Amino acid sequence: MQFSFKFKKRIGIEELQKNTRQLIEILAEEYVERHLRQNPKYQNPKKLNRFEYQVFSQNGEDGIIEEIFKRIGTTNQFFVEFGAANGLWNNTTLLLVKGWRGLWIEGEAKWVEEIKAKFAGVIKARKLQAVESRVTPENIEKLFRAKRVPQELDLLSIDIDGNDYWVWAGLKNYRPRAVVIEYNSLFRPDTKWVMKYNPQHRWNQTCYAGASLKSLELLGAQKGYKLVGCDFLGVNAFFVRQDLVKNKFLKPYTAANHYEPPRFFLSRSIGHPRDFGDFEVK
Repeated sequence: MQFSFKFKKRIGIEELQKNTRQLIEILAEEYVERHLRQNPKYQNPKKLNRFEYQVFSQNGEDGIIEEIFKRIGTTNQFFVEFGAANGLWNNTTLLLVKGWRGLWIEGEAKWVEEIKAKFAGVIKARKLQAVESRVTPENIEKLFRAKRVPQELDLLSIDIDGNDYWVWAGLKNYRPRAVVIEYNSLFRPDTKWVMKYNPQHRWNQTCYAGASLKSLELLGAQKGYKLVGCDFLGVNAFFVRQDLVKNKFLKPYTAANHYEPPRFFLSRSIGHPRDFGDFEVK
């Protein structure tokens, strides 16, 4: 009887937790629809937020990336993403489904092994390379050369929860057409702040990481890029090389115009748990 009672109690708690998660997801979706998508601020057709949707990305990055390349087109359809984890929540996983090829760089051996198991099909087809390495300003171009990354790859995605700014700054001889990079939205759009470079840094789940949007805007300008948008959650900033921007994105290309505050409470997974396996396009 005691075992039965404990079992029923555990099942009851699990059911409550499941229902709570579902309620949170419903409330988050209602918030996005009512306060963001219907907000006059986001009605300009050049505003990227309105195109957000999620397949494998953590938030709405899949939709924004798709919209960027609808506007600027693609060339080699090659991507690089570092901070890839196990590949199931990446900004570039959907691109594999769309026929792109690319390189994932991840510092944790366990994640790289999982990538090699989950994505064995696309790796065998030479659509994806997975490398175990910590990324630094000193080694990034060496890694690119070793894997024959095109100098003008279509997309670079940076998410290493620390030295993101410094790694992008260290990329001198490669000119990706678009860049996705996490920013520290704790800092308001007029604040210049960059985490001091530390090659041994490991994120401790706090706000001490990355760089403010203003600092990234200025770095992008130095490198020949325009800030064209941020996602609703205040996590990712999107840059396009200035020779491709033309009149396709919302001006001005500044932190003041495109900054989104931290809305991490909106983070949610839509649909079933993510997985990946062999597939056909037909």
